[in-house]
Amino acid sequence: MAHVVIIGASTGGLPAAYEMRAVLAEQHQVTVVSNSPLFHFVPSNPWVAVGWRKREDISFDIAPCLRAKGINFSAEGVEHIRAEENQLLLGDGSLLAYDYLIVATGPKLAFDEIEGLGPDGHTESICTVDHAEGAYLSWQEFIKNPGPIVVGAVQGASCFGPAYEYALILNRALRKAKIRDRVPMTFVTSEPYIGHLGLGGIADSKSLFESEFRKNDIKWLTNAKVKTIEAGKMIVEQVNDKAETIKTHQLPFDFSMMLPAFKGVDCVANLGDDAVNPRGFLKIDDYQRNRKYPNIFGIGVCIAINPIEATPLPVGAPKTGYMIESMAKAATANIKAEIEGNEPKAIATWNAICLADMGNTGAAFVAMPQIPPRNTVWLSKGKWVNYAKKAYEKYFIYKMKKGLVEPAFESQLLKAAGIEKLK
Repeated sequence: MAHVVIIGASTGGLPAAYEMRAVLAEQHQVTVVSNSPLFHFVPSNPWVAVGWRKREDISFDIAPCLRAKGINFSAEGVEHIRAEENQLLLGDGSLLAYDYLIVATGPKLAFDEIEGLGPDGHTESICTVDHAEGAYLSWQEFIKNPGPIVVGAVQGASCFGPAYEYALILNRALRKAKIRDRVPMTFVTSEPYIGHLGLGGIADSKSLFESEFRKNDIKWLTNAKVKTIEAGKMIVEQVNDKAETIKTHQLPFDFSMMLPAFKGVDCVANLGDDAVNPRGFLKIDDYQRNRKYPNIFGIGVCIAINPIEATPLPVGAPKTGYMIESMAKAATANIKAEIEGNEPKAIATWNAICLADMGNTGAAFVAMPQIPPRNTVWLSKGKWVNYAKKAYEKYFIYKMKKGLVEPAFESQLLKAAGIEKLK
């Protein structure tokens, strides 16, 4: 009998657990370990931060859902991965043995790398539902006495889409409150240009987002390095193509949300240099296996992916939802193969389907593969994307509650785009 343990129970860990249970014979054991008893649908956090969603709308108890599928669950979290002994030290001090480990922890949020950044400093975050709820409390106070807003992503960030979404969602919320004329807005990003997204752009994303920002009176700074953040003031250095500072900006704000850079969570980062990169992300091969410990597999934001191109400031490559589910399918197929005495051969597609809400409209992207050069690129903008993202939210939460493993919604979206499937 083999015991497969999955660390993490979000958009990577839960699909991996359901997929693993579906492909393994009954005598094998599957266990999920999380640091929370709840699942949260992270893409909805920007809506939570303006009061368009509540925590209970986008979360549910994990344990009953996993139990119904014959999957064990612990909400104690992992303090340490004892890779040499094939054991996990859990938060309650107990040990959990594994034969195969899937790491789907997501990232550690590196707010500490910039003075004043984050909810414990002077800016808000939408990286977790707790942060989003805190941002909403600050937002409620802000709209009583509005002023300048600064939104964006700092150097080293690798998840830019939510910053664009949130800026345009705030724009919409301000218009609905009829106070947009009292709120100057600036978008600050380490990207070399608007719409880069850590992916070198997707189709005409540069023109699309520049147009939306112009139309909605949102100014922007690119190649922007956030130096320090004080109460009501952000110090930003703008650099040229050689990363030389060409101008220093002092941006006043009464409300700000800045996405941080990511690092590997402590239990992963502590695996050592041969297992992780300098940022603490898990090194993997083509089959999602760690390069030092081949019975450890990595999926999602916790894995090391090189930036797609050199940029003046550090810009990471994002790991999007469909790409993460593809990694989960590959990892589980390869673990099954090894348990049955076969060689792993499944390779994740790393294609991307993205739905970006922009307040009262939206943009849909398909990139095959996500990292260029690409075989297929498709982009569409319209109100239908806004509806589609809301539908996807409901579908994905339903899917995770019921333990479904097939991406039916994504397939329908591809058909709507005239694309048969992501190969």
